[in-house]
Amino acid sequence: MPRLRLALAQTNPVVGDLAGNSAQIVEAARRAHAAGADLLAAGEMSVTGYPIEDLASRPSFLQASRHAVEVLAETLEAEGLGDLPVVVGHADGPFEPRLLGTSNAPTAIAKNCASVLQGGRVVTTTAKYHLPNYSVFDEYRVFIPGDELLVVRVAGVDVALVICEDLWRDGGPVERVLHADAGLLVVINASPFVRDKDEVRLPLVTRRAVENDTLVAYVNIVGGQDDLVFDGDSVVVDGSGTILARAPQFDEHLLVVDLDPEPATDTELPEGIRRVELDPASDATVVGAGGSGPDAGRASSSPVERDVADLPDDRQQLWNALVLGTRDYVRKNGFRSVILGLSGGIDSAVCAAIAADAIGADAVYGVSMPSQWSSEHSRSDADDVAERIGVRYSTEPIAGLVAPFEDQLHLAGLAAENVQARARALVLMGLSNLHGHLVLTTGNKTELAVGYSTIYGDSVGGFAPIKDVPKTMVWELARWRNAHAESIGETAPIPENSITKPPSAELRPDQKDEDSLPPYEVLDGILEGYITNALGAADVVALGYDADTVAEITKLVDRSEWKRRQGAIGPKISGMAFGRDRRLPITYRPTTV
Repeated sequence: MPRLRLALAQTNPVVGDLAGNSAQIVEAARRAHAAGADLLAAGEMSVTGYPIEDLASRPSFLQASRHAVEVLAETLEAEGLGDLPVVVGHADGPFEPRLLGTSNAPTAIAKNCASVLQGGRVVTTTAKYHLPNYSVFDEYRVFIPGDELLVVRVAGVDVALVICEDLWRDGGPVERVLHADAGLLVVINASPFVRDKDEVRLPLVTRRAVENDTLVAYVNIVGGQDDLVFDGDSVVVDGSGTILARAPQFDEHLLVVDLDPEPATDTELPEGIRRVELDPASDATVVGAGGSGPDAGRASSSPVERDVADLPDDRQQLWNALVLGTRDYVRKNGFRSVILGLSGGIDSAVCAAIAADAIGADAVYGVSMPSQWSSEHSRSDADDVAERIGVRYSTEPIAGLVAPFEDQLHLAGLAAENVQARARALVLMGLSNLHGHLVLTTGNKTELAVGYSTIYGDSVGGFAPIKDVPKTMVWELARWRNAHAESIGETAPIPENSITKPPSAELRPDQKDEDSLPPYEVLDGILEGYITNALGAADVVALGYDADTVAEITKLVDRSEWKRRQGAIGPKISGMAFGRDRRLPITYRPTTV
């Protein structure tokens, strides 16, 4: 008979939707209860959604969050699920302001918490100890840190609870797990996806299991929230690092696993550790070091089926992240459809395929907007994309819209090129306003880096599916998506000609991107060094790139910050995305060394 049956709920919360998020947890609890689970854990901020940003400074929001957790406990009891201990993540407060510095300015009134619900009430609550203050995280600004390790005794097992960053950093609660002699460490997380994240995350979970000689259960939320994508990938490993259970990436899932942890002992608890004993009769009391609980849980005698999901390869992970980020942004913000310009080029074709995979081809509207400079192959390639994917498709020529501007203002050169892009933006925004579509902008990370987009033109839109995808990766993903389609007997969505032809904005005769940019393989290599790795220009040159080319590209990057500040958000899939990852001044005059 299994000593402990654990359930991990990989839910998809929406920030602020306290009722909807709670309903997801109740449904997970129904399934976990029916499966005979002894303990259910949901992710970090699973009740409130994550990140809540400056909502953490709003007392009314914190009060509503606290009330929602109390109502959730009552609902579980009313549904006949009250005997199942449920761990949920949420914001709590308001508390007395934490004061920092000599100014005594209040900086936080909230805590990032995990609560254990049982018997219709909130049995106990603990707060996150380590508050990340890097990349997209600014938790130290909005949260008050915790100061303890919480251990709950359930089914005769001592279960330690920590929250996300507490697992990543040495010291603090994770260092106390061994001293608590816990048989299981449960970590609730809201850990965003980035490329190769699993190469760091899984070894960390494994290392903590080995260090603490215990089982580790890592439960993560899933879904898109603005520009962040949470991939789930919840996992349970034993003290030797063996994977016992693993949830699929990018899908809501209830992971149920039978565990045989070490039973609870009467170990004396050092300072900084608090133990709470949960009674199977739905009563709970705080006990000291000598307390002990029941030696058997609710788990049935029939073992659950082994549930270990396979991890997709790198390109499929990236594609799935872009699809999920796009789907959730569209759905969570109340849109029923999207619209985008189809030029016949690789970027718009990939964006159309992502959108169709996300919300269905019937909800994707593609518009071909040829100008006097558009080539015949661009028009035919746009037609081909629309037919292959099955999107709703129309053609709106722009020559007649552009001519009055050129004639009245006597536009020429770059001004004439840009008015074409802005005419296309007017078409898309007009159709968006008329029919309620969300406009997708199709620019890639490389273009955004060097400013190769027309502000208020091809940059127009509410969401940018490939904003964090370099140009060379756009091609790579296109080839993968076509190969994947063919492997399952479907039509490849992206025309070969869109992949192989030289990229061009087609705003003047015979225009090619490489007329004014180095080859994209070179350009992306320079940008990788300058942006992703934060190298100086001289350091990038030392990697083997031409000094004049590096000087020109870094100048373009620096001069384009103002454009990026005004651009649409898009799914973050790298460790250094434009936006909250990389915050640089617009007014900037670099010193020449």
